[in-house]
Amino acid sequence: MVNGPSGRGVHSHNALLTAAWTADVQALERGIGVFATPPVSEYHVSFFEVEGDPQLHVNVTHKQETRRVNGWMGPGVSADGFIYSRRFESTPTASILRSIRQMVFAARA
Repeated sequence: MVNGPSGRGVHSHNALLTAAWTADVQALERGIGVFATPPVSEYHVSFFEVEGDPQLHVNVTHKQETRRVNGWMGPGVSADGFIYSRRFESTPTASILRSIRQMVFAARA
């Protein structure tokens, strides 16, 4: 868990293989901290890279299934909840944050 600027916890983690996305992920975690009003127990954001793939992979896991959000795949189902996935390559950080926010605030299905 990371603390956002407001002191609220942001339930996220990353598994980056390179430094290519480090600054972006740090900015995204700060941005999530600003809008993190749903209880952090309701969702989890994961950032990761896959070897040989330059894209940033993002998963948002919700405890409850949500409605579809354009651009996001899923849901996959795990013991932790419903997983929605998206990849970004040359997308500006502000646009990635907007997309994550849409998924975090997606209405329940």
